[in-house]
Parts: sequence; structure tokens; C-alpha cells
Amino acid sequence: MIPFTVFHRWLFGFCMLLIGAVALAPKMAGAQSEPVDIAFQGLQQRLVTDGFDPERIGRIYASEEVRFDADGIAWFFTYRESKLNYDQFLSRASLRKAEAYQRKHDTALREAEARYGVDRHVITAILLVETKLGTYLGNRAILNTLSTMASLADPRVRERFWNSIEGKKRIGRKRFEEKAEAKSRWAYGELKAFLQYAEAENIDPLQTVGSLAGAMGISQFMPSNALKLAEDGNGDGRVDLFDHADAIASVANYLQHHGWRPGIGRDRAFKILLRYNYSKYYANTVLDIADRLRG
Repeated sequence: MIPFTVFHRWLFGFCMLLIGAVALAPKMAGAQSEPVDIAFQGLQQRLVTDGFDPERIGRIYASEEVRFDADGIAWFFTYRESKLNYDQFLSRASLRKAEAYQRKHDTALREAEARYGVDRHVITAILLVETKLGTYLGNRAILNTLSTMASLADPRVRERFWNSIEGKKRIGRKRFEEKAEAKSRWAYGELKAFLQYAEAENIDPLQTVGSLAGAMGISQFMPSNALKLAEDGNGDGRVDLFDHADAIASVANYLQHHGWRPGIGRDRAFKILLRYNYSKYYANTVLDIADRLRG
């Protein structure tokens, strides 16, 4: 008798192949983006092979909300960080908002500072730069972002994506192939973490939006960090990165985990902040904001 799990996975793979074969002919002609059942077919099989429930995976990817988001991930291959304007966060208007945020969330910030030894002004500065204190959380479906990037492991999907960004690409084909291979591996790991986090915290993966890179919540954690380092700051038994107390505690725990200690010097603080976002502009801006908030 075939073991249930093996049979279940075989049946799921067979059904996905059948669906892809039926859908291929009518959808390929004149399609503006990769048909979901084709682009994500191999991806679903990988997830099931790695232990995810076939029924859950099939149900998620059968949703009309799931799509191949070529436009959303194109920036990975054309993006230039130097275009970001970090000076905006040091404006008087931004600093006033940060000061108001600190007054409103004073209890959560002070509790995090006491528990993790992380300066509350630095926590506020990070939230200001990441999401303008929770007022801009991104508008891209995280599932679509990570699934699209992860699917580039398939050479056929990668080729069609390359053709879809004709006129936008600013890197050569060889560099594109190298980057697509590396990013697809990274995205697949983040996708698995996202699905695990969503299930553990009872969050609908189809409704969760975030940044162009797949970061989520007020603190803009990638899913892998959410699984390992996110904290329940309000004591309700859940880790919800869209809740301010949880986001504040999570930022503090992340920085402590990477070596932040009370009284830390600027040079050491700078290096730790690079772990949060590997950008010298970012790290310097966060530290400058914190200095201004201290008065």
C-alpha cells in the first residue's frame, strides 16, 4: 500500500500538470503576464515536497487574487538605492511626527527600552524611515511578490520575465541570470517563512500587503525575521507586526539579537543598523534622527 503522504503528493503533482496542460493553449496567446497556473505550477510542487499541506497550497494558488507580478519585481533588476531621499526624514515636519509618535506610544517604547536595552529614540527613528510610523505599509501582495521571484528558478519562467522587462532592464543578460538565480533562492526561503508565519498567527496570506521586497508590517520585517525575531509586545498571545506595540518590541529584539547594548557607541550602532537595512544612507539617517529626538 502506498503511504498516504507519498500518494497525496503524487496526486497533487499529477493534478497540477493536468491543469497546466489544459490552461496552456488558450492563455499563452497574447498574454500580458505569465498565467498563474503555469508560472507557479513548479513552485507549488516544491512547496508540497517541502512539507506544506497540498490542499492548503492548492487552495491558496487557485485564488483569483494570486498573480504573476512582473512589474512588482522588475525593480530588483533596475533599482538604484541612491535615488532614495533620506533627507525627508530629517525635516522638521517628520521630526514633529516622530515626537508625537513617541508621546502616543511612550509606554510601549519605554518597556521595550527597559527589556531589550535598545534606545527608544532609535526604535522610533527606524519606524519613521521604514513606514513613516506605520502610515505607509506598502501595497504589494506579499504572496505574489515572493511567489513571482521564487518562480524565476524555472528557466522558462525566467526567460519570459526577461522578455517582459525589455526596455526597462539596466543590467546585462549574464548579470540578470546570476541575480535571478540568487534572488529566486532567497525568495523561496522567504515564501516558506511567510506561509509558516501566516499559519502560525492566523493571518490570511492573500490579504497581507507589504513592500516591493516582501517586507511586512510597521517594522517592515522580512518573513524569515518575523519567524525568528518578532515579539508579542502587547501580551495578547499573538505576534502581529501590524500592531504598534508588537512592532516596537520586535525592532528592539532584532537589534538586541544583533548586538545592541545600552550605551553603545555610534560606530557599533551603525554596523548593527546595517543588519536591519544594508545601506549606509539608512544607518546614518536613523542615527541622525535619534540624535534630534533626544534633543
